[in-house]
Amino acid sequence: MTTIPNSPQARDIAYALHPYTNLSQHQKTGSLVIREGKGVYVYDEVGKSYIEGLAGLWCTALGFGEQQLVDRATEAMKTLSYYHQFGAKAHEPGIDLAEKLIELAPVPMSKAFFTNSGSEANDTVVKIVWYYNNSIGRPEKKKIIARTKGYHGVTVASASLTGLPHVHKHFDLPIANILHTSCPHYYRFGEAGESEEEFATRMADELEKQILDEGPETVAAFIAEPIMGAGGVLLPPAGYFEKIQAVLKKYDVLFIADEVICGFLRTGNYWGCQTFGMKPDIMSMAKALSSAYLPIGAVMISEEIFQGLMKGSDDVGMWGHGYTYTGHPVAAAVAHETLKIYEERDIAGHTGRVGPRLQAGMRAYADHPLVGEVRGVGMIGGIELVKNKDTKEPFDPKAGVGPYCAARVQEHGAILRAMGDAIGFCPPLVISAEETDKLLEIFGKALDDTWKMVQEKGLV
Repeated sequence: MTTIPNSPQARDIAYALHPYTNLSQHQKTGSLVIREGKGVYVYDEVGKSYIEGLAGLWCTALGFGEQQLVDRATEAMKTLSYYHQFGAKAHEPGIDLAEKLIELAPVPMSKAFFTNSGSEANDTVVKIVWYYNNSIGRPEKKKIIARTKGYHGVTVASASLTGLPHVHKHFDLPIANILHTSCPHYYRFGEAGESEEEFATRMADELEKQILDEGPETVAAFIAEPIMGAGGVLLPPAGYFEKIQAVLKKYDVLFIADEVICGFLRTGNYWGCQTFGMKPDIMSMAKALSSAYLPIGAVMISEEIFQGLMKGSDDVGMWGHGYTYTGHPVAAAVAHETLKIYEERDIAGHTGRVGPRLQAGMRAYADHPLVGEVRGVGMIGGIELVKNKDTKEPFDPKAGVGPYCAARVQEHGAILRAMGDAIGFCPPLVISAEETDKLLEIFGKALDDTWKMVQEKGLV
């Protein structure tokens, strides 16, 4: 790589520590520097355009440069640039947003608590579960079960919930009282002759056995994404959540729904919970809550949970949790405006028209020699690349087949994300039919490039 002294690339290499990046490789190859965004496109420093096929990080639902959100942020900043919610302080943007979220909840919820990200939301969830059980006299009921390949964030507690090795190794994670159960990916882990329904039953049976082995009196909660996003866009097998919830109810285990990626129309319904029949006690959310225009996340809790927190608060003297920027008035105002736009512009109707086009276009690649599984619903999907379609044999991760494909997508003018050898699709909800077709066409070119590469290198 040749870098120009004092160029953005050179300064980036010199000064920035990047998340989710191979740090030594970054020192050699540098970054793609994005300078501008408009609609579903972003533009690098030389003006090359890219369709943002992952909505940034699953989040920029309304695309880039949405003037209504810019105007609302400006207005809110002029009116009240900052205030907190500590010590029973409040402001109207925070009140408006909390009220709207409770109104939109897929099951009855009582209160909304604001954070700055999905990671913070899930970190807060862990503390709520522990505080709640201490408050109601169950100090031994503390273990939280997450799933292998699940993703719930990167703070110490939320990274512990995340079930991916690179989030744990060298970080001394997971922490105590965080456990993991099997990944419910039927394509990859279903047994020979086992139906999808039977696989779901086995997953529920494994969870029940784990709860019994640990002792039901020690297991407090189970957390799940409706669709496992960063784990590879993994959809639950048929009947999975119905069977899982029966187990949780049997042993009085709280159910936490992580809606950070799936919430706000991504799966075709307003919430992923509605798409998959989930009835949680606690919900976490972020990303499309503000279309990522400003950092904000939230946790919603049931009335039963709130009553437990009140009891603990009376005992301690306060609910001793919160952030300087909890419910930041500008972020809350932008989030509330985002929810207004979803309704005013019938984004649900638009995604109902474009989503099937995206899913059909992805499935058109199912017969490609590299494609093992195509999966998705609504405006989110994944395509898994395999060495052998018949046996489902994966490539050696060191071959970097998925990352190579994503790099070719970028070269052809779009941005998708490789999660191992699964390529994720999650375009802005406002993407047009024509832009969807173009994104799929670009992926097809990259897929053919990748097929040529693996043949030339003797990987197949």
